[in-house]
Amino acid sequence: MDTTFTDAELIAFLDETLGPERSTQLENHLKSDNVLQNRLLVKRSQQAAGLHTIGGIWQRTKASCPSREDLNSFLKETLAPSKADYIRFHLIEIGCRYCQANSTDLLGDATSKKQLNSRRERFFQTSAGYLPLRVEK
Repeated sequence: MDTTFTDAELIAFLDETLGPERSTQLENHLKSDNVLQNRLLVKRSQQAAGLHTIGGIWQRTKASCPSREDLNSFLKETLAPSKADYIRFHLIEIGCRYCQANSTDLLGDATSKKQLNSRRERFFQTSAGYLPLRVEK
């Protein structure tokens, strides 16, 4: 287990974008490591004071994140291959937690809609024999 934390990891921790395993490691070390606590305070102060880096601005504005519509198209497999490759890279290799959460949410929406349609269909099938027939003259 690597107990050395980079400035980028500290910033990601503050932005809640650091992976869960690494966040847990950092939290455990923060309890007993005064130097690490001070580094984290400095990073938080720099962010609050407006001392921004291009990388920090890029991350906070999520400039490299695909839109929710593009994520939805990716999940439906209707994107151009090059765009789909980028989103796959962004989700898997970069591990963007924001986009992973959006993808999970979109998948949940799709599942909910399928369940709703299935329920409607079952309701219709079970009540079809009980509906009166209307004869038009």
